[in-house]
Amino acid sequence: MSRKAALRRELLAARRLLTPQDVGQAAAVLSSAASDLPELTGARTVAAYVSVGREPGTHALLDALRARGVRVLLPVLLADNDLDWAVFEGANHLVPAGRGLLEPDGTRLGPEAVLDADAVLLPGLAVDERGMRLGRGGGSYDRVLARLASAGAHPALIVLLYDDEVVARVPEEPHDHPVDAVVTPAGARRFRFPPTVS
Repeated sequence: MSRKAALRRELLAARRLLTPQDVGQAAAVLSSAASDLPELTGARTVAAYVSVGREPGTHALLDALRARGVRVLLPVLLADNDLDWAVFEGANHLVPAGRGLLEPDGTRLGPEAVLDADAVLLPGLAVDERGMRLGRGGGSYDRVLARLASAGAHPALIVLLYDDEVVARVPEEPHDHPVDAVVTPAGARRFRFPPTVS
């Protein structure tokens, strides 16, 4: 088993021990902390995702961003594991999809729609002290990050995690990209400072 696979297994096992109360309490704190990030307070378009199961919760944050007038894009998983995008129109417009996911039921905007985002919330299992992210291993967000890089787009990259998922080091590969910030219930940590607003 690779070091990445072993770490993923360990982190997912720890998440399975969380109670619904743990998940709910963390989600409320995460939403508040993330909402206050300069990268999100100044964003017009945010590419995000709908948390499922014991993932750090995004539902309250999605609602808060939308209520603020932010255009929120949510992923739609394609057959080849790439991501299409659609606008979040509220929780009542989320529908069950494959792999236990929830997806927006609106018009598909195409994989390139993420290039409009001022900030991208990335799912993850861990981030290390250098800002390197460990994902679930499906490769969907590796494609998103590669698409952003090849287009010369530089949105703020943000990961929501539980406190114990910020680790000393995650195994990395040449295609891995560092993120700009991680938000946990204990607070936000930046790896690169946000651009100053002129």
